[in-house]
Amino acid sequence: MSPLSNGICSGVDFVGGVLSYPSEQLYEEVAFIAYHFHWSQDELLNLEHIDRQRWVKEISRINQRSQPLS
Repeated sequence: MSPLSNGICSGVDFVGGVLSYPSEQLYEEVAFIAYHFHWSQDELLNLEHIDRQRWVKEISRINQRSQPLS
């Protein structure tokens, strides 16, 4: 499994009663998807959080299947 997916599934933080999403996690998701799919930053930032997480999960599955068995 991709080392990224474990960090991404850690959830969200609550700050001052407002739901926020850790910026480091957001950058990891955007970079991961952009690397694999070559989508623009604007396209990725316009995705809903749940959709970005879903794409990260699917890319990780593809990567797992494409790795040779040791």
